[in-house]
Amino acid sequence: MHILVSNDDGYRAPGLARLVEALRSVADISVVVPDRNRSGASNSLTLENPIRAAEMENGFVRVNGTPTDCVHLAITGLLDVEPDMVISGINAGANLGDDTLYSGTVAAAVEGRFLGYPAIAVSLVGPNLVHYETAATVIVRLLEHLKPKELEGDVILNVNVPDLPFEQLAGIQVTRLGHRHRAEPVVKARDPRGQRIYWIGESGAELDAGPGTDFYAVNNGFVSITPMHVDLTHHRIMDQIRDWAGAIKL
Repeated sequence: MHILVSNDDGYRAPGLARLVEALRSVADISVVVPDRNRSGASNSLTLENPIRAAEMENGFVRVNGTPTDCVHLAITGLLDVEPDMVISGINAGANLGDDTLYSGTVAAAVEGRFLGYPAIAVSLVGPNLVHYETAATVIVRLLEHLKPKELEGDVILNVNVPDLPFEQLAGIQVTRLGHRHRAEPVVKARDPRGQRIYWIGESGAELDAGPGTDFYAVNNGFVSITPMHVDLTHHRIMDQIRDWAGAIKL
């Protein structure tokens, strides 16, 4: 098996090193990652500027683009061998609930799925992250029981792992995405020249975080695996929209 690894924390991220080290025990690995932290880049592509890639001494390829750029570039022209799977991570911090809409980690996995490959995003959850090896071990165990073709279709697995020693994990739960409260207000400040600047506020606290959600699983020591897909159509209200849209005369 050949795995393409990417992330949104950049080529120096400790989670990347731990993940690659663990995956090399079960697969051949190619690594194509951003040249700096691109957290929050979501699914953005670089379209108006050239993308540059440089291979480093350890074989990793760093790209001056987004996580989506990295996976797109790797699969559509950079790699000599097509991967069997795309794995993104290990992200430094949670990608739970609404986080997935902004996450570059999840976006890299989504791009792999768009291009036809099974994909997994993996994140380590905790305030002062230490146990990246736990998340790496979870992914290896998952691969030992999962054949890539079993993820056919439009499924992306979003995996969140509590920052605990492996032996202290409570188990695995298959979950749905929870939801957060509205984000905190922006932080206003002024730069040295007196110009107004803004910092994006903290994510909102947990709102929908009961049993069955990814929040609940991780808060109780479980690995959360959320199967995701990218059909954003709101199927349930399509008939309602047809009713009023049909009355519009153009």
